[in-house]
Amino acid sequence: MNQLTAAHRTLPFETMVRVTNLSNGKSAVVRITDRGPFVEGRIIDLSQAAARRIEMIGPGVARVRLEVLSGPDPAAGFFAVQVGAFRERANAERLREQLQAAYGPVAIQELAAEDGKLYRVRVGRMTSEDAARQLGESLRARERFTPFVVRVDERAEKGMIP
Repeated sequence: MNQLTAAHRTLPFETMVRVTNLSNGKSAVVRITDRGPFVEGRIIDLSQAAARRIEMIGPGVARVRLEVLSGPDPAAGFFAVQVGAFRERANAERLREQLQAAYGPVAIQELAAEDGKLYRVRVGRMTSEDAARQLGESLRARERFTPFVVRVDERAEKGMIP
């Protein structure tokens, strides 16, 4: 919260990114340390310190430009499509069973949240973000989900339920 950090769905952890507020030109360099945002249409969640630096605290959201400065190769790694998040594990498991036969590997990631556990349902394990995007569009068209692509990383996989 008090460090210059951010959450991004697909950039690797430890990537350094310059975020510029397009309405005022102010920028901050942040380190990607988390996944998110999980709100459609948003591309990055900034820590409070970073949001304060680019004068985004009042409005809460702003149009920004991202520039990757350094870090692991953004194209390397694995990607999946998140199709749901549930408070009840049984609901996540039902969705996994429903999708497994048609879409291949479906994993559930257990996440400890402030107000209890959350179970995220993720489809696929692709080596390209474009392939994951295509799968997401297929899931949107066929299943009427509002999916989004996320990077699969070692830290997240430790919380996977087989």
